[in-house]
Amino acid sequence: MEEDDVTIREQNFHSQVREDIICFLLFAVLYIVSYCIITRYKRKTDDHEDEDAVVNRISLYLCTFTLAVSGGAVFLLPFSIISSEILLSFPRNYYIQWLNGSLIHGLWNLVSLFSNLCLFVLMPFAYFFLESEGFAGSKKGIRARVLETFVMLFLLALLILGIVWVASALIDNDAASMESLYDLWEFYLPYLYSCISLMGGLLLLMCTPVGLSRMFTVMGQLLVKPAILEDLDEQIYCIHLQEEALQRRLNGSSIHTYIRGGFNHPLNKELDNIRNQRNKLERRKKASGWEKNLLYPIVMLILLTGTTISVIMVALNILYLLVDETAMPKGSTDRGIGNTSLSTFGVAQAVLEIILMFYLMVSSVVGFYSLRVFEGLTPRKDDTTMTTIIGCCVSILVLSSALPVMSRTLGITRFDLLGDFGRFNWLGNFYIVLSYNLLFAVVTTLCLVRKFTSAVREDLLKALGLDKLQLSNSPTDPESGKLSANGHQKTL
Repeated sequence: MEEDDVTIREQNFHSQVREDIICFLLFAVLYIVSYCIITRYKRKTDDHEDEDAVVNRISLYLCTFTLAVSGGAVFLLPFSIISSEILLSFPRNYYIQWLNGSLIHGLWNLVSLFSNLCLFVLMPFAYFFLESEGFAGSKKGIRARVLETFVMLFLLALLILGIVWVASALIDNDAASMESLYDLWEFYLPYLYSCISLMGGLLLLMCTPVGLSRMFTVMGQLLVKPAILEDLDEQIYCIHLQEEALQRRLNGSSIHTYIRGGFNHPLNKELDNIRNQRNKLERRKKASGWEKNLLYPIVMLILLTGTTISVIMVALNILYLLVDETAMPKGSTDRGIGNTSLSTFGVAQAVLEIILMFYLMVSSVVGFYSLRVFEGLTPRKDDTTMTTIIGCCVSILVLSSALPVMSRTLGITRFDLLGDFGRFNWLGNFYIVLSYNLLFAVVTTLCLVRKFTSAVREDLLKALGLDKLQLSNSPTDPESGKLSANGHQKTL
């Protein structure tokens, strides 16, 4: 009997060690990828080792950790779905015994824990540490900046806890809720993270429809469009004439240009824009036939298909919500992963759900940076400040943490939420879930209709040559008059 107990303890010990090693390796891969991404966009600084360099390096490590946690949140639900299907297909395979329910639940709990840690501790610390200078009258140095940072974090924690206390007291004023107000670990943190997840879900609801329509424009800029009813040689010739005309004007007034601002002169900026247009036209001319006539339509068709399937699945989920209460998103504590398939068509539907999740996440990020409110957070290669990187990491963490909840709420997948992700209070509200689905379907449809109608209208005007009649507000020169959209001078 004692030998059996020892054997069970050894098995549990080895299983725990194996799970810890797997989690560490997965996080190490995400951390390395996140570090490469951040260093690609981070503004280059001098190699001189000083106080600011140490602060920037610490903030860089914290941002890398946060971005790695965001990546873990994005891959969390797809990894769980594909693991469940693998265990269902190969239940007795020796080489996949490490892929079990305990590992999946552990990953969900770790992602939830680290998301709270990054959102409420590490990112505020990185920002305050970066902006701190030490209290007035104290000796300057790292220690003084750390002390100021901790004081600011303490004041921020008091402010957030006070807001949550007042909000919860106003919403639930019964005796049980009043007693729970004094429970920090079991009430405050889950309630606060539930509010953050609701904000993340609303942010996804605002960004994803915009991103789904914006994806067509982004892919159109990366790929070469087919030249339908367009004469590229004529356009290149016109652009070349405009470039020569602007170059002569700049050469003829080099002294005045230097006095008025040098390279920041409006004519220099317009010359750069014309050269960029010429480069794009030359690239379209040199592109091969399959790239113009085959690759571009296929990519556009894939985007349209993915968006249409997403809207159809949301519409079906609305019908399920109205007729079946089991369609409501809910949490699960069952550790038996792989017992039953949650996909009607098996592995094929699971793969489709995973593709749609990644597509929605990419679209939400594209839509986030397309909104005017968040344009200032757009990262630029080798020219992004640490403050902007912190803002980007926080934004991506909020979006990625809300992705599993949004995918389950919209009916993209039937996989139940695990860990603390299934404990959000608002998931049990039928009217919130139904309104979320209706808003997503309606807003996405309206964005796509507006996108395609405007795109067709622009292409028709361009094909008929009527786009040259629309004059744009290009930079002007008071001595030489105004320029139209095609570079010709307008007569007054």
